[in-house]
Amino acid sequence: MSQAIDDHGPRQHPALAHHFNDMEQQHESLKMGLWLFLVTELLLFGGLFGVYVFFRVWHPEMFAGASKMLNTWLGTLNAFVLIASSVTVALAVRCIRLDQPKKTVWYLLATIAFAGVFMIVKYFEYTHKFHAGLFPGENFNNLDFALGKVEGVVAPIQNPHVFFSIYFGMTGLHSLHVLGGMFFLTWAAWRTSKGAYSSEYYSPVELGGLYWHFVDLIWIYLFPLLYLI
Repeated sequence: MSQAIDDHGPRQHPALAHHFNDMEQQHESLKMGLWLFLVTELLLFGGLFGVYVFFRVWHPEMFAGASKMLNTWLGTLNAFVLIASSVTVALAVRCIRLDQPKKTVWYLLATIAFAGVFMIVKYFEYTHKFHAGLFPGENFNNLDFALGKVEGVVAPIQNPHVFFSIYFGMTGLHSLHVLGGMFFLTWAAWRTSKGAYSSEYYSPVELGGLYWHFVDLIWIYLFPLLYLI
């Protein structure tokens, strides 16, 4: 990466931290830090996936019955929404590398809008289940009765609370990550609009994009495991 040179030597970028030699070293270090963070996130979700596999093998009939409560069409919609958001965030990173901040802002806002659609759909999904009495709490002791009120579901189902505990745990944690990504991308869009990022310094935009791809990837696994299988 070229740097401007004045009478006193190379002129450093204002965003360059004192403990880095140049912007490229800083950028690679930040990416390494994010990858290490994502590894810890994989360990977190990996534990939940392990619980899912364990109980799925132990109670396959319970998963087959209780999963009928989930709306496959809404899950599919959310899958397409997050895939589209991955495209827009990738375009945002490309645009900032090409010194196109206005396009970067628009693509980031599009990504945030897709994320908002995802959360709205999830809100309606959760509301439906809460209305039917399928939520953590005292109702978990009488889920056979709640499931009996759901069209297409035949009660009793053995240990339905296990399935819904896993469902709310995995999708709830994922939704928190979506919200965190929305806040970060909103901040990145605001900073981009203020001229903070360019082809010389775009690390926050790219790191936000990498994090968002991770969030999307988690849903690509959650969707078939909970809704389709």
